[in-house]
Amino acid sequence: MSEVIPTRVFLTKGKGQHKEKLASFEQALREAAIAPFNLVKTSSIFPPRCKLCSKEEGLKLLKPGQIVFLVMSECATDEAHRLIQASIGLAIPNAPDHYGYLSEHHSFGQNEKEAGQYAEDLAAYMLATTLGVNFDTNQIWNEEKNIYRLADNVVVRTRHITQTAKGEKDLWTTAFAAAIFIS
Repeated sequence: MSEVIPTRVFLTKGKGQHKEKLASFEQALREAAIAPFNLVKTSSIFPPRCKLCSKEEGLKLLKPGQIVFLVMSECATDEAHRLIQASIGLAIPNAPDHYGYLSEHHSFGQNEKEAGQYAEDLAAYMLATTLGVNFDTNQIWNEEKNIYRLADNVVVRTRHITQTAKGEKDLWTTAFAAAIFIS
């Protein structure tokens, strides 16, 4: 088998509601525009030299029925008024030959900003530990520049995509976020 190393990735999100949990998940995939693909969940490595592209650009490169690799976060509830969220964090180092990290975070009760920042911190933490850097956010986060400085020559940019949703009575609610790989 030949190497399958993605060259592009895009971020997407969606939410769904239905009386059936599976149908709620399907609605979330439809809103995220990835329902017509066969999805295969992967672990959290952002490949070296991989480019982040827009969802619109990425979708043009995919065909219905195609097997698509992704990192995904999903959270579902059937409790009325329960706040759920699914978030993907991304940490990309400034060295293009080094891989980055994607994180999946899902929880209850967080707002979009809290969940997104948690996912970004988690992705940066996983990258920092592979580089042997002690991860203390207070020491490595540069709020003015919106970057993590892991070492003198290692700068990491982060971002996230987060979907929040509130549970409804007698319905399943699903929040979904993903990073979609394109080879």
